Amino acid sequence: MRLLNKTAVVTGAAGGIGQAIIRKLLAEGARVVAADLSADALKVFNDFPADKLVTFSVDVTDYKQVEAMVKHAADQFGQLDILINNAGIGLAKPLLQHDPINDFEPVTNVNQKGVYHGILAAGRQFQAQGTRGVILNTSSVYAQIASEMTFTYNVSKAAVDMMTKCAALELAPLGVRVCAVAPGRVDTPMLRQYEALGLWEHIRKEQMRQEFTQPNEIADVVAFLVSDEANCINGCTVNASDGFENFKYPLLG
Repeated sequence: MRLLNKTAVVTGAAGGIGQAIIRKLLAEGARVVAADLSADALKVFNDFPADKLVTFSVDVTDYKQVEAMVKHAADQFGQLDILINNAGIGLAKPLLQHDPINDFEPVTNVNQKGVYHGILAAGRQFQAQGTRGVILNTSSVYAQIASEMTFTYNVSKAAVDMMTKCAALELAPLGVRVCAVAPGRVDTPMLRQYEALGLWEHIRKEQMRQEFTQPNEIADVVAFLVSDEANCINGCTVNASDGFENFKYPLLG
């Protein structure tokens, strides 16, 4: 159990990847604060033991709420060791059909501003504790490649990659690591919006193995990255994408 007695906070906890991450962290011995915007969505964790998991309703676009979330984790379990900035939203819409208020600002506020708030609050908590720690940001392979209908999402995730690098540099003297994981096409409710567009089978075949990655596969990578076994990984984004970003859709097969 490589995370035994570590305290981790996971935002976006009620989503497909979030739930998988939390189950994996608990299996590795961590104590977890499961955080999400919706208190109702957090009821999925009601059956978990209270000495191992507590929930916290948070709007990551509000720094004071994020700061309170981090403090809650330290108060509940003694200190913070790991923060996973996993909250994120996406929108599939052609660029020229955008309404700037509805189609840019919400995604940017959650995916970019929310990660910034998490980095800042966790970094200050680690500094106050005088302890080492890990901040893990959920990025995306879409931070690295252009794609249709996902302009705002791609831009926000590219910002996550740069925030990861910059924060890692500034927090390294404190003994704090900052890294990111970049999932590719993961079978989650967010991705399922492509079913309504009639694109589900097409995007499935775009994977190198022509199968979607499962949330538990991302959770396995996350558990490694926040563990001491990944101590030499810092300031970078690790792709967990089945090679999605490395090839074009095959002409045959």
